Amino acid sequence: MQAFVRKEMSVVLVSFLVLLLSPSVDSSVHNHTNIQHNPPKLSPQLSFQITFHAFLLWASIGFLMPVGILVIRMSNRVECGRRLKALFYSHVILQITAVLLALAGAILSIIHFENSFSNTHQRIGLALYGFIVIQPLVGFFRPQRGVKVRSIWYFVHWFLGNGICILGIINIYIGLHAFHAKTSKSVRIWTILFTVEVCVITFIYLLQDRWDYMQKQGVILGNEQIRPTDHSPPSNQKDEVVIP
Repeated sequence: MQAFVRKEMSVVLVSFLVLLLSPSVDSSVHNHTNIQHNPPKLSPQLSFQITFHAFLLWASIGFLMPVGILVIRMSNRVECGRRLKALFYSHVILQITAVLLALAGAILSIIHFENSFSNTHQRIGLALYGFIVIQPLVGFFRPQRGVKVRSIWYFVHWFLGNGICILGIINIYIGLHAFHAKTSKSVRIWTILFTVEVCVITFIYLLQDRWDYMQKQGVILGNEQIRPTDHSPPSNQKDEVVIP
């Protein structure tokens, strides 16, 4: 039931973001039309700073954060306490590293770039920086299991984590387009590579929800064969070890 709710909320979140950003993206594309015909020349130093900023934000929001989510989702089917702790702390390390890289990218943009926030990329980036700072605080101040507010905390932490990744991925695409519009340099190869990465991560994310069920197909439990509608584990299955 929780997996179904999470899937439905993911669909709602993606749909909402697409509807919210579509007018802004169109406006951003229109604003860059004149620049495409007469793109300004960037100094080598500024070009390097923009490239380094893009790398930091890709490594943070476009790679480490999604991988951190995949890692913590692996703990849902782990019973070994030692391995469970390893997955949990791996998730923490990945997310802290991602936050530090994102903050480094923010500092770089504040120092070296013009921050008029007149375009979609900068506005989304500003919102992301705020959410990225809030998310680890939410994770740190998690209530103990068994407390009623634990369910609310889990939903907020899950929603922020997935929302940051989705919004960050959208903003990376917008940033690539803005860079192309500003410099007329081709970003096709980077767009293709990033799209492949996003597809792989999305496939793994969806596969994690169905992996156990796929493995149970045709397996005999006692005298009863699992039916296609059997989604719940057998009653004699051992209780899973849970993270704090």
